[in-house]
Amino acid sequence: MLREFGSNVKAYFSSLPYLIGYIGRVFVSSTAFVRRVKAARKVVIMQLLFTFIEALPIIAVLSIALSSAIYIIGYSFLLSIGQGALIYNLLAVIVMRELGPLLVAFVVTARSATAIATELGGMVTSHQIESFISCGIDPIDYLVAPRFIGVTLSVFFLTLYFSFCGILGPAIISQFFNPVASYGYLPNLIKSVKIFTLFISIIKSLVFGMIISITATYYGFNVERASTEVPIAGIQAVSKSFVGIIFADVLIIILSAL
Repeated sequence: MLREFGSNVKAYFSSLPYLIGYIGRVFVSSTAFVRRVKAARKVVIMQLLFTFIEALPIIAVLSIALSSAIYIIGYSFLLSIGQGALIYNLLAVIVMRELGPLLVAFVVTARSATAIATELGGMVTSHQIESFISCGIDPIDYLVAPRFIGVTLSVFFLTLYFSFCGILGPAIISQFFNPVASYGYLPNLIKSVKIFTLFISIIKSLVFGMIISITATYYGFNVERASTEVPIAGIQAVSKSFVGIIFADVLIIILSAL
């Protein structure tokens, strides 16, 4: 067991320089994406369609259900201790800053990380990547950069959408649950939303989107020859994305608290 653990650690650190170089190459390629041909821009549009547009229904359901539950349970508890006005700060912090980016990242990982990793892995096993290279087309420029931009923008926009639905849901529920408390709901909630809360939410959404896209494309390209490696790449992309997202979330929380 110790030998296997040691070999895994050694393999991880031996591939670390390649991973760092890959991340740098993706960032360089993505910053120059505006000068790419229109064909690559179509990949971004399709990625936005699959990752952003098609995820809107499930994000809306999650946001409205969770924010309404937090409002109903939290307001009842806070009212019992005479602090009912704190429900607006609770919604702003939990829904907009914490739950929004994290749940959106999990949904995008489950839906898109597997798809991207298996798609690229299938292209490797079918020698399409070799065809791109033989034609003078850089796979990073044409395949990775559009997906990196598309997934990152999708997580960002879905986080904003989650926050919007999270604000709208309790506003509607409060009309039936407690009509008296619904008076002045939106003005009080808007007053409770701080610039720092929005800033942290935006930072999290961008970082999570980068982690998902880089992890999915990295493990997709790690497929070698056998087609049986493709589903393994999809599983690794999802699991490693979850670990990266949780680690980044904890790190951002710690840094924001300093």
